[in-house]
Amino acid sequence: MFSFAMAYATLTEKLLNAINRYPCDQALRLRVNGRWEPLSSAEFLRRIAGLSNALEQLGVKTGDRVGLLSPNRPEWHIADFAILGLGAADVPIYFNESPDRIVYILNHSGAEVVFVAGEMQARRLLECRGRLRSVKHIICAAAPEDIGEDILRYESFAAATGDDAVAEYKLRAARVTSDQLATIIYTSGTTGEPKGVMLSHSNLSSNEECASRSFQMTPADTAVSFLPLSHVYERAIDYAYLFQGVQLAYVEQMDNLPQALLEIHPTLSAAVPRVFEKTYANMLQKGHAATGLRRRLFDSAMRVARDSIRWKAYGGSAPLGLRIRWMIADRIVFSKIRDGVGGRLRAFISGGGPLSPELAEFFWAVGVPVYQGYGLTETSPVVSANCPGANKVGTVGKPISDVSVRIAGDGEIFVHGPCVMKGYYLKPEETAAVLSADGWIATGDIGNLDQDGYLSVTDRKKDLFKTAAGKFVAPQPIENQLKTSPLILNAVLVGDRHKFISALIVPNFANVEAAGRQKGRTFTSHEQLAADPWVHELIDGEVERINAKLAQYETIKRFALLDHDFTFDGGQLTFTLKLKRRVIEERYAKVIEGLYAGT
Repeated sequence: MFSFAMAYATLTEKLLNAINRYPCDQALRLRVNGRWEPLSSAEFLRRIAGLSNALEQLGVKTGDRVGLLSPNRPEWHIADFAILGLGAADVPIYFNESPDRIVYILNHSGAEVVFVAGEMQARRLLECRGRLRSVKHIICAAAPEDIGEDILRYESFAAATGDDAVAEYKLRAARVTSDQLATIIYTSGTTGEPKGVMLSHSNLSSNEECASRSFQMTPADTAVSFLPLSHVYERAIDYAYLFQGVQLAYVEQMDNLPQALLEIHPTLSAAVPRVFEKTYANMLQKGHAATGLRRRLFDSAMRVARDSIRWKAYGGSAPLGLRIRWMIADRIVFSKIRDGVGGRLRAFISGGGPLSPELAEFFWAVGVPVYQGYGLTETSPVVSANCPGANKVGTVGKPISDVSVRIAGDGEIFVHGPCVMKGYYLKPEETAAVLSADGWIATGDIGNLDQDGYLSVTDRKKDLFKTAAGKFVAPQPIENQLKTSPLILNAVLVGDRHKFISALIVPNFANVEAAGRQKGRTFTSHEQLAADPWVHELIDGEVERINAKLAQYETIKRFALLDHDFTFDGGQLTFTLKLKRRVIEERYAKVIEGLYAGT
């Protein structure tokens, strides 16, 4: 349909070059039985070659699709590059995906072979085995003994691989071209059927190259991989790690991230806004739980952080007195915050959703560098990114090289470049609805470019509210402001076609309980806490504080307190922990109806 002048190397070519240039005995690490087990780059390649040969023997060839169901662990990338080396395309599936969606994705993609890692994932796949129309073979890594005789064991392929297999893999991989399909990634989708985004080697290779260039990654760096590799965000940044010789540690479950940060001491990591929100909330919780001198020191440090924002976050000047205060606060409090994320981070890369400017300012003020970017699956994914030497807090950075951005008359962001997808798999009408003949893709996001070329994203076009008075309201910035409160864990705005805006608010239960104890109040459960009038009044004070910063039509007039947070397992969050608004509105329809009763 369209082409770009610059040719990018294939993903397999980049990996082979990296293994040759950066041999390492601890290239990859995974925590097994309480200790971090290393995997050398040479063994990594040997296992890739063994699995690739096995897939070829099973009949996988150029253009075929292979399912990939695994948590973050070396086997994910082993399977990925084994498939890519055959000229085939992998179809990644979220490791905790529902059986119905597993069935849809594998049937729609026509995958004849599935690679699965882990007992839970294997059993989940086998539960729906009878509904998989095209799948002929299942290969399983780390499978239990009783998993079944028809399951092929990955370990047997890896053990039998020698130098000849590696040489064969290199020959096959050399025949893969950059315009070949590399993957079909099915979007999480808040409504309707998921769409399979088709990305070529060139799509992903160009994006990895252009997006990572400014971070100057080297073999001296260490990174953690904890966001789902089935999502293009973590996948793309992990490619950058692998191709630059960065040592990579895998975290299979996000709950294990805090401990992994303390043990691995990474210099680089990708994260989503919810990680920063929880880190901030936990830090406030510990600080507010302190008493006496420790509490006074914490409160003083927080004042120093606020006073240092213009200096630390925006590069302004600072008087000597503030510098001295910051050094004292850093020794007592800020250094402990940095130690909590490993103590060595030189770049925390935020993506997958909008990060509150206030939150970004805080992390910069305490010495944790957070660079926010923007992208979507259809753009492989990065469109723009802040980076060292070119960072403007509150924006998502400048468009990366080789990528162009324009803003339509209604504020929608359009993107053009070698990273733009080939289309949606077997969905030509849906493809034509967002992708023009000359390669511009409509993102569905609303934003603007400032005079310095930095992009800001306001909200999803479909998420904008239109009040009964005809005013448009962007919910995400307001929700992000609410979540900066130490008393609020999560929030969702509602109010489309209503006279005013309301909110569903999840209290920060630990901090509210602590505030209650200071007033002689205790709560026996989260349900009791959320229903308590005193708590409602306490949260109302926070809502009014935020309302004071908003236009009249944006202010929150009513809110309901929920007794539990939104979760992925509950269906209210996407893989990257973004809110599924339609699902939440359906789930809490009666609560929302009550907020507008009598209006």
